[in-house]
Amino acid sequence: MADKELLVREKQELQTDAEQTRPGVVFTPAVDIFESDKEISVLADMPGVASDGVTIDLHNDELKITGEVDPQGSENETYLLREYESGRFHRHFSLSDRIDQNKISASMKDGVLRLVLPKVEKAKPRKIEVTSA
Repeated sequence: MADKELLVREKQELQTDAEQTRPGVVFTPAVDIFESDKEISVLADMPGVASDGVTIDLHNDELKITGEVDPQGSENETYLLREYESGRFHRHFSLSDRIDQNKISASMKDGVLRLVLPKVEKAKPRKIEVTSA
């Protein structure tokens, strides 16, 4: 097994031609996507976002994820060094007809959003038994 380097990925600002209606930086969360016979799981890295700061919208086969990161510190403090940027996270996905949109679930733990996208019954692989007539 070959040694692998640990690569640190910096927060990436969302690149878009659309104009923002709210001030602040918008980041694109890094995601990992896994598939099993029954579902597709999406893990989105959103550090600093609490579960009540996440909004997930589903409309016209489009799944949109938005997360708010509140600024750290208090009114009585003055920044000496600021490396952690606050702002919003935004990412969207187009869903195929293989996803049962009524059964999508989401959970948030330690700054990682987990979306579970169950597959519709017809999309699940199965064996068909052959009988003699």
